[in-house]
Amino acid sequence: MSRERTARYAAALARTACAAFCLGSAGALMAHPVDSADERSPLVMLAAAEPGAPQPETGAEAGIRRWLAGDHHVHSRYSVGYEETDPPQPILGGDAIYPIPMNAVMARRFGLSWMVATDHGGPNHAKISHDHAYPELLLSREAVPELMQFFGMELNTPGADHSSVIIPQGANEAEHLHEIEHQFDKNEMWPRDPARDSETRMIAALDHMDALSPKPVVIAHHPSRSATGIGQYGQTSPAELRNWNDAAPDVAIGMEGSPGHQAAALQTRPLGSGEVLERRPRGFYANSPTMGGFDQMTARLGGFWDSMLAEGRRWWITASSDSHVHWSDGGADFWPGEYSKTYVLAQNDPASILAGLRGGAVFVTTGDLVSEMELTATAGSAEAGIGQALAFRPGEDVRIRIRVRDPAGANNNGDNPSVARIDLIRGEITGPEADRASDRNPTTRVEARFDAETWQRDGEYISAEYVLKGVSDKEYIRVRGTNGAEPEPEPDAIGEDPWSDLWFYSNPVFLTAATQ
Repeated sequence: MSRERTARYAAALARTACAAFCLGSAGALMAHPVDSADERSPLVMLAAAEPGAPQPETGAEAGIRRWLAGDHHVHSRYSVGYEETDPPQPILGGDAIYPIPMNAVMARRFGLSWMVATDHGGPNHAKISHDHAYPELLLSREAVPELMQFFGMELNTPGADHSSVIIPQGANEAEHLHEIEHQFDKNEMWPRDPARDSETRMIAALDHMDALSPKPVVIAHHPSRSATGIGQYGQTSPAELRNWNDAAPDVAIGMEGSPGHQAAALQTRPLGSGEVLERRPRGFYANSPTMGGFDQMTARLGGFWDSMLAEGRRWWITASSDSHVHWSDGGADFWPGEYSKTYVLAQNDPASILAGLRGGAVFVTTGDLVSEMELTATAGSAEAGIGQALAFRPGEDVRIRIRVRDPAGANNNGDNPSVARIDLIRGEITGPEADRASDRNPTTRVEARFDAETWQRDGEYISAEYVLKGVSDKEYIRVRGTNGAEPEPEPDAIGEDPWSDLWFYSNPVFLTAATQ
């Protein structure tokens, strides 16, 4: 690590140390001591991050779109706990424990190009976020400029569970987030106001955000974590997500396909002499488990996600760490980028990242199973990629091309997983759904499966082609792949090693028959 970089990070870290006492309450400053001789200190971790995310580009390279990995759901020590007082007093580090610069260091180390700081809390948290988290984010941007860092929050969503709010970078980013949290977070007021916890209030929040310029992005978190069974939804329901998307389609753009807390099964907090904590389900999905590490709303073939796509909705999926406390520190989490990545096809600048998210130019992966992806549909001279729509003549053949990079070398568990199968999934677009609670698209099917016998391989790149004959109406295609042998992702068992069960998913390409 260069002297300049060491000094830059050390200076920012020293300033964050002062903030440990700003809230006037208990809580650890750091999970690890700031000792440059300690291999787990932030300074040494920054040195280890050297090969990570790309450097800012200049000149002609700055305008090139490429797959940039990120994480939109990362907590810091400003996700506070609360003392049982009236009013409750915040406890720094009471829920998540790391400073924002340390999260940035680790995101950089694990190959991310962008990250969103998304703290949550309770009473009067909007002031904590504005007065303390935001200044620390500015220091983090100074310390780790190679990483694009957005200011955001995990909204305690009115009438639902949680969601990311991602604020576009700019002069008013702190004020915009403070307005949203103070006016609409359901846990912000003390005493609690039950009227704030309603879907009507969430629609008002989306209307507010839709009127901002530039507009934020909202992504529903772990949508089925409170579900009690397959199709038995809890705090977040299909009807609610439809209503969000109707109210502000450029703001409420999607949901976590693969939620965080994937290291829950690895949790090893000591309990007395040599005991370890009982294994917990991936993602803390206690009553209706994840399926291959993905939420049932995404993983079920012909399920909720497909029902949204059948309406022609631009409803995208992402993946995140939901990092609070790393599993090696007794938590249930991976570092940002260590296990899950959301890849956005974008230029290396913040506005392009948000445009890519909004436009659905996104694929997600776990365990670094793939690191690049191409899904294109062509008809005649027209072509469309992930998140786009292809116009074709009714009855015309549509050629599908799939190309992924299966990277050589070890992932962050020391494994070198290989893609075992790729599925091309096809569904019909049938128009608006009368039943707002619908979570099925019966037209969805696996159109083709590809493996080592049917794809072509060139070094790290796997490619396959397929022709949809005589397409006559509106449809969509999407792709998923795995390192395993399950024909469909099965419910994850408690204690299952997340590194053994890896999947990747693309967002869709829409096929639209052109009118004469």
